[in-house]
Amino acid sequence: MSMDYSDMINLPHHVSDKHPHMSLYDRAAQFAPFAALTGHEDMIDRASEENALKLLYEYTDDGSDDDSGEI
Repeated sequence: MSMDYSDMINLPHHVSDKHPHMSLYDRAAQFAPFAALTGHEDMIDRASEENALKLLYEYTDDGSDDDSGEI
């Protein structure tokens, strides 16, 4: 069995009668990066900010009237 493909190297390019030609834009979209978790990073950032604010309030608002600034 020959693996040099000489039997089909000079065949004409096949063009489908059933399916329209796909544009280069659509072909490129098939290989574009895929974000399965769209918005996930934003949610993590938001939760991190909320937790930082909670900790800040927890340590700065202890219910006392002391304005010394000590934690």
